Amino acid sequence: MNGEQIAVVLHAADSITRAGVTAALRSRPEIRLVEPDEPAPVALVVLEKLDGTAQQLLRRLQVQGSPNIVLVAGDIADPELLNIVGSGVSAVIRRSDATPDTLVRLVKATAAGQGALPPDLLGRLLDRVSRLQRNVLNPNGWTMAGMSDRETEVLRLIADGFETKEIADKLCYSQRTVKSILHDITNRFQLRNRAHAVAFALREGLI
Repeated sequence: MNGEQIAVVLHAADSITRAGVTAALRSRPEIRLVEPDEPAPVALVVLEKLDGTAQQLLRRLQVQGSPNIVLVAGDIADPELLNIVGSGVSAVIRRSDATPDTLVRLVKATAAGQGALPPDLLGRLLDRVSRLQRNVLNPNGWTMAGMSDRETEVLRLIADGFETKEIADKLCYSQRTVKSILHDITNRFQLRNRAHAVAFALREGLI
């Protein structure tokens, strides 16, 4: 951010927590706390536990196209790690480890497009992802991107300019199957049409 103040919107579990975090960060020259309706590159979310209300808040921030999220929370169970990452959280720190200095560091890293997890949480996340890949995705022919090999192949051929009949002939499918595959992709990822599906796959590095 080249020394400029970083605008941060604060979401806290309760008024006491909000007051404490505000007091801790108000004097920091690197950060400018703003109201929820003001634009900000970083959202700082401070919670005690990741219950249903917390998950709803994270999902709402994601749906609203909110900025990168720094999450401060109490104990984090393994099943919650994937949900956290899937909710657009860029950096995580436990409440017991959170100090003004560490919060400022994470806000600056997040604003710069970087992510941060405590080493033990990172190890647990990687282990869970590995088990998900091994036990769930691989047996069903899926990738981490949420697409099967045949879906990826259909999109690759569409990107190469082939029509539905040509794709069906190449892959030994019926035209109805090809259309069904494309329909499943556009519905799953909320895409508008086949061109949008190809653009999405290219952007995500799937083809």
